Amino acid sequence: MGLLSAIAFLVFFTLLPGLEARASVPLAFFHRDIRAALGLPLALGICFVCNLLVGLATYWIMGPVVQVLRRWAWFDVKVWPSFERTRQKLHPHVEKYGEMGLALFIGVPLPGTGAYTGAFGAFLMGMDKRKFMLANLLGVLIACTALIVICLMLDQGVVAEDSLVRKLFLKGVPAHE
Repeated sequence: MGLLSAIAFLVFFTLLPGLEARASVPLAFFHRDIRAALGLPLALGICFVCNLLVGLATYWIMGPVVQVLRRWAWFDVKVWPSFERTRQKLHPHVEKYGEMGLALFIGVPLPGTGAYTGAFGAFLMGMDKRKFMLANLLGVLIACTALIVICLMLDQGVVAEDSLVRKLFLKGVPAHE
């Protein structure tokens, strides 16, 4: 795998909604060709920067996109309820903890959280752009750090061979001796 194809591979998986850093960081860590082409520090840096850009781009385009889409009734019936659920899920955290609540929401590497969802929620709640940028930066940093720690534990054999975490991240890859 060449340099550009390795970068494109990481960018592609980071841009997939629902996967983001949860997919690209383990790929950077465990995909031999990506790691050989980029080296681990550069590969992880690409994952971090792309995940930051996902949140910023999503937040930036939400206003114009929502204005156009709200003109159609199907959007209000089919899509807007999921936006409202995101707002309701995020609202208590932001009310209680401010942008740190949003950062934690973005940073927890679980399904339903992340830069896309955090950007949607911040937009829907009318969060200031600067506050969102800070929350996004901190959240992506938290998520990438947590994933790197998990990957290091897997890589160093700290996680048991038959554990669910190892099975999710490393199908068919034996633990270190």
